[in-house]
Amino acid sequence: MATKLSKTQMEQYNEEGFTLVESALPPNMLSEMLRLTDEVVEGASGLADDDDRYDLEETHTPDKPRVRRLKSPFEHWPFFNDFLRSPEVLDIIEPLMGPNIRLYNNKMNMKAPGYGAAVEWHQDWAFYPHTNDVGCAVGIYLDDVAEDNGPMMIIPRSHKGPIIDHNSKGFFCGAIDPIKSPLDYDSAIPLMGPAGTMTIHHVRTIHGSALNHSQKPRRLLLQGYFAADAWPIRGFRPGQTLDDFNALVVRGEPTLEPRLANVPVRMPYPEAPHQGSIYENQHILENRFFESVGEHKDITAEPA
Repeated sequence: MATKLSKTQMEQYNEEGFTLVESALPPNMLSEMLRLTDEVVEGASGLADDDDRYDLEETHTPDKPRVRRLKSPFEHWPFFNDFLRSPEVLDIIEPLMGPNIRLYNNKMNMKAPGYGAAVEWHQDWAFYPHTNDVGCAVGIYLDDVAEDNGPMMIIPRSHKGPIIDHNSKGFFCGAIDPIKSPLDYDSAIPLMGPAGTMTIHHVRTIHGSALNHSQKPRRLLLQGYFAADAWPIRGFRPGQTLDDFNALVVRGEPTLEPRLANVPVRMPYPEAPHQGSIYENQHILENRFFESVGEHKDITAEPA
C-alpha cells in the first residue's frame, strides 16, 4: 500500500516549501531501481561525449565512465516510466497537486564518491514558469544520504518570495549568484535520510547541493510535476504536439483551460550560449557558492 502524507508533512510543504518521506519506496522496488541504475551507468562505457541519455562528468573517459546525470530516463528505460506513474509517487503528491497531474521532467543526478559535482542554488520555476505554480519536484534517494555526500539543501519559505535573477554575463545560466543575491544561505536545511527516502519541494523553492566529499555515492532520481491546468508560459517544447503534451498527464484528465494565477515570473532569456543540462548552463556563473573538484573557496571573504 502506498504511503500517504501526514497532516504535519502537508503543513511543512505548504509553509516551508518542502517535506521528506522516509521509506517511501518498498525494498523490492528500491533494489530493482539500484540494479537497473548500475546497469544503465555501465552503458556509458565507450562514450566519448554526452548524448541524449547521459550527461558526463568532466573527468569521464570512455574506459572509466563517470555519469553525473541521466537525461529523461523515462524515455529510454521503461522501469523509470512505470515508476513516475506509480501510486508510490502519485498517491503521495495528489493532495498537493490535485486530482489531475502532468509530468514535466525526469532526470537522475548522480554524485559519485569524491568528485560528484555540486549544483548551484536555483529555483526550478526560473527554468519553466507556468500559468500557475501548483508544481513540485519529487526526489528519491537511491543511497543513504548524510551531510558529507551532497544532500539536497533547501532554503525554507523561499517558495513564498520572489523569483531571483538566474542570469550571468548577460545570459540565463540557471543559477543564483550568491554575491549579487545575498540570500539567507545559513538557514538552508539539508535533506538527509536512508536510501528510499522521498524529498518533495515546491517548484519555487530555492535549493542546491554541494560537492560529494565522501566515499559514498549520492544518486537522486528527480521528477517534476504540475497540476494539469498549469501550462508552460514558454509554450510547448520544440516538436511537441498537443497529443504529446496530453500524454504526459499521469493521473486524471488533461484540460484546454489553463488556470491563470497571480504568480511572479522572470523569463529565462537570453538562453545560455551552450544550452544543455543545468551543469552545463551553470558553467558561466560568475560567483559560485559551492566548491568544485580541487577547489576550495570562501565566498564570504573580502575581495583582495
